[in-house]
Amino acid sequence: MSIRRIDIGPRMSQIVIHGNTVYLAGQVGQPGGNVASQTRDILKTIDELLAKAGTDKTKIVQAIIWLADMGTFAEMNSEWDKWVPQGHTPARATGEAKLATPEYLVEIIVTAAL
Repeated sequence: MSIRRIDIGPRMSQIVIHGNTVYLAGQVGQPGGNVASQTRDILKTIDELLAKAGTDKTKIVQAIIWLADMGTFAEMNSEWDKWVPQGHTPARATGEAKLATPEYLVEIIVTAAL
């Protein structure tokens, strides 16, 4: 199987397609906002990247969500619930971690089918 990379940067590719699977790099929102606004930014970016790869959020099979503070879980989850299509909920894990900089409050990584 071939591997195709889209939006290749100096350290990583934003999108890697292997066979019929699309892997997105971890996405973060605009620094300075709260968890809800960063989550909305991230989900919009995920929609755009999945479209670039030829798929969409109904085909997400797994999501990994990192929060800088698990106390903001409900705030993030509220935005997630508005975005994820009913009947197409992926396997998901959420945990707490120090992110790349203190301004990032949430990071989301998804894997999707084509």
